[in-house]
Amino acid sequence: MDLKLLEYTLRELGEPRYRDRQVWKWAAQGAACFSAMTDLPLSLRQTLSERVPFSTLAPQREDHARDGTVKALLRTTDGRPVEAVLMRYRDGRASMCLSSQSGCPLTCRFCATGQMRFGRNLTASEILDQALALRRAAGGAVNHAVFMGMGEPMLNLDQVLEACERLPQLGVTHRRTAISTVGWIPGIERLAGEPIPIRLALSLHAAEDALRSELMPVNERYPVADVLAACRDYYERKRRRVFIEYVMLAGVNDSHAQAGQLARALDRQAFKVNLIPYNPTGSAYAGSSRKAIAAFKLELERHGITATVRLTRGREIDAACGQLAARS
Repeated sequence: MDLKLLEYTLRELGEPRYRDRQVWKWAAQGAACFSAMTDLPLSLRQTLSERVPFSTLAPQREDHARDGTVKALLRTTDGRPVEAVLMRYRDGRASMCLSSQSGCPLTCRFCATGQMRFGRNLTASEILDQALALRRAAGGAVNHAVFMGMGEPMLNLDQVLEACERLPQLGVTHRRTAISTVGWIPGIERLAGEPIPIRLALSLHAAEDALRSELMPVNERYPVADVLAACRDYYERKRRRVFIEYVMLAGVNDSHAQAGQLARALDRQAFKVNLIPYNPTGSAYAGSSRKAIAAFKLELERHGITATVRLTRGREIDAACGQLAARS
């Protein structure tokens, strides 16, 4: 809900400040409306229902995959589309993939969101309403959150961090929250100085500048060496490994030589590589074979770099990594 409007309304009604915490606690625990908040006076519940919309986002569509993944298409009050994803895993994780912007201004060639028209930054309340919607869709607790949905979080870091402050009340600790960036160095530097222990993930996808610039135009502004230096500084200050996200594109960035080049660019203490099978987005690229991914991983490990292969979730409903495009 619009937390600023809620606060304004409660003060205008002469309500004590603890009412703010009461309302938020109910919402964070999964309440679907004000009328469910039974420790609030009935008259106050009725007034809030009339004056404060329960969500800043209107649900448009909800898709369910066979693997338990749920994708929610939502719309802001000014008509901007937003997608968020709930991913369930056998080990008990219930992870939310949240968006920080409607669309994205950084046009990565392999990403469906980058092919969208950029809308605007989302407010902290709009980010939280994604999380609340996914928690209700989960029918219970959520315990992880990643800012890997639509948009570049570092371009909207004030609102992202404001939302992160409240995620623990939904059951998601700061240590189980990660922010992914294409390498926006001012944001990385600021996150390194923040007291809350949020994890950092870097979308790298190539270890040399010419190829990375082809895949990710932002590299012209912040080249590989500078971005990795900022990530090393983050590690030194936080003592928390940086996740390197590396989408595997057949014949583009998946050769034995490129694996070695990536390994030499990374420090084994500071980085962990997450290899991402490519999910179709309508681009000109094709995904690497399982054999190529396995060989790439083996070469990284031969150099002492920890590497995993991301488990693909929700591909059949266009909810997997790189596929969010708010198609109705």
